[in-house]
Amino acid sequence: MALTLKDIHGKLAAKFSEKVFDWLEPEAGDGWIEIEPLAWAEIAAHLKADPDLQFDYLRMISGVDYSDHIQVVYHLMSYARDHDCVIKVKLERKDPRVASVMDLWPAADWHERETYDMLGVTFEGRDELRRILLPEDWVGYPLRKDYEQPDEYHGITHW
Repeated sequence: MALTLKDIHGKLAAKFSEKVFDWLEPEAGDGWIEIEPLAWAEIAAHLKADPDLQFDYLRMISGVDYSDHIQVVYHLMSYARDHDCVIKVKLERKDPRVASVMDLWPAADWHERETYDMLGVTFEGRDELRRILLPEDWVGYPLRKDYEQPDEYHGITHW
């Protein structure tokens, strides 16, 4: 039986109490549950393994720069239970770090690398976190609000 976002939040809050923050269901768009960053690895494992939740599919990981913090957004789905949810993890902008979930959902590999490449989020506990879209010697993270595009790269200008 499919659970609502409120049900999923209730189950997580009952098990992890202060590590699970608010949930929100806006009029438009996906609702979400916010999670304590240091608890993400434990909660992610629970989301996958718990028989009532069984989040067996990671649809997407993305990141957002809100100027004062970075947020990593996980879209999860359960084929077995026919429900889905969005998890948000709020990180410090200066050195954004969160646990990798690649061991739980192998599809996280490229999603984590893209979020690293574009926003500078470090996914801890995984090998080979390197750029995927930009060259290894690229300076900066293009999706950050304070990013300044270089005038030239290896002698090539964009003007």
